[in-house]
Amino acid sequence: MPSNRIGRINEEIQRVLAEQIRHLKDPRVSQVGMVSITRVDTTGDLRYARVYISVLDKSREKEVLKGLKSASGFLRRELGQALQLRYTPELQFIGDDSIQYGAHILEVLRQVERQDEAPPKAEE
Repeated sequence: MPSNRIGRINEEIQRVLAEQIRHLKDPRVSQVGMVSITRVDTTGDLRYARVYISVLDKSREKEVLKGLKSASGFLRRELGQALQLRYTPELQFIGDDSIQYGAHILEVLRQVERQDEAPPKAEE
């Protein structure tokens, strides 16, 4: 479990990057539609940050991740200016499918619920 300080830094990184991603001019990112940062995990020494990305159009997720990787130097520089930390973490962008997984689990639960509500079949 991250310390309270790391947790606050993760939230700030997420906030700053979400703002900066909206202003990127790379067409792989800007013309895709909705791109969300679902969470950020920073190492204790603040050298690396895993940034989990969710894209509305899943078919273009790899394209978006390539665009973000290409812009990571710019994003890291902007992050450093905004947070003024001793070390600005190196950004690693990862596709996040937790929303899709959650939707799948919800559908499975609904199927089970429907089966429980169905009247039992009469035995012959």
